[in-house]
Amino acid sequence: MKGILLLNGQPYTGEIDCENAYVVCCDGAYKWAHGKVKIDENVGDFDSLDIIPSPPPTEIYPSEKDCTDGEIALNKLLAKGVGEIEIYGGFGGRYDHFIGNLHLLYAARSRGVAAKMIDENTVAFLGGGRINLNGICGKTFSLLPFGGSVHIMNSTGCKYAYPDVIGYGECRGISNVAVSGAASVTIGEKDCALIIVNRGEV
Repeated sequence: MKGILLLNGQPYTGEIDCENAYVVCCDGAYKWAHGKVKIDENVGDFDSLDIIPSPPPTEIYPSEKDCTDGEIALNKLLAKGVGEIEIYGGFGGRYDHFIGNLHLLYAARSRGVAAKMIDENTVAFLGGGRINLNGICGKTFSLLPFGGSVHIMNSTGCKYAYPDVIGYGECRGISNVAVSGAASVTIGEKDCALIIVNRGEV
């Protein structure tokens, strides 16, 4: 089963495939998601919403708490045993929330679940080992170290060669271009990279 997490950032205007998915909506995301996508569960403190969402929440969390609504929702999806997670509405909005949403990708990955954050023109995900970049020929993508340096073992189908190591705090991996429909990058064991794919105009 796929998990879908809806966040209160920049509203997502594209289509969302909810077939065989469990959908959790966070607080103010209900404003853009209601009527657009089926919602299985609403979670949060609802400080960004002035109506009772449907389905009604089973619990309303305090606005002052030690985790975000997104974290609560992510943990609910993980507890459901989902095999993958798609996050919508995670871009835009407050910059601190956006950076926190990138860490939701890490939280999912650390528990063995692949997650990606999607908007109309961008996909962001964390990868390790061999990272396949299928179907993005002609598109730009960036590879950034996440949590520490990244050792580049091999790359194929990329316009620009990578150095052996991209240090944490370096931007050497910004704006590469996939020149093959089956581009890939292989990074060192236990290394983690943030991949951001620009699906719009280069």
